[in-house]
Amino acid sequence: MYGLSDEDLDIQTRARVFADELIPFEVEAELSDGLPDDVTEAHKKRAIELGLQNKLFLGNLTARRDWGHARDYVEGMWLILQQPEPDDYVLATGEQHSVREFVEKAFACVGRTIEWRGSGLAEQGLDARDGSVLIEIDERYFRPTEVDALLGDPSKARQKLGWHHKVTFDELVREMVDADLKEMRREGALRQVHD
Repeated sequence: MYGLSDEDLDIQTRARVFADELIPFEVEAELSDGLPDDVTEAHKKRAIELGLQNKLFLGNLTARRDWGHARDYVEGMWLILQQPEPDDYVLATGEQHSVREFVEKAFACVGRTIEWRGSGLAEQGLDARDGSVLIEIDERYFRPTEVDALLGDPSKARQKLGWHHKVTFDELVREMVDADLKEMRREGALRQVHD
């Protein structure tokens, strides 16, 4: 288990401590932090349609992740705690989606279609409607220890717990964008009250 010394593990073994280990993959939700939130944050800061920000800057668009919803993972955690014996589990969707795909779906939620032009650091995402540049690549957002693909294997959780993720990738993206837009509207209303 992460963060425990051999002595701690020996004490747990002798004391017969019930200890599970959980490895959740790329947990996201409406109010979470992380890359998808960075993508949907553009909708919040810029609120895309409100014109408060004109571009979203991102790093590796080809990175593939196994994004799942926190709601599903909390259910999985509860199921793990109901087991008579401790064990190790991976909670994941078993599906991969690229950052590029996340961006496209997030923009589609607000009625924008992204067309890609260029490659590498010169790649840009343009609004198909008017050709305006909405996404640019910025090397500052490349992670120094980037992992190109993360994919969890939830088969053990499915077999032993009967756990399956319920929130689809499309639903996850939609919930995150909707939450950011709602927050933006709330902040805008607060600003109007204070102005």
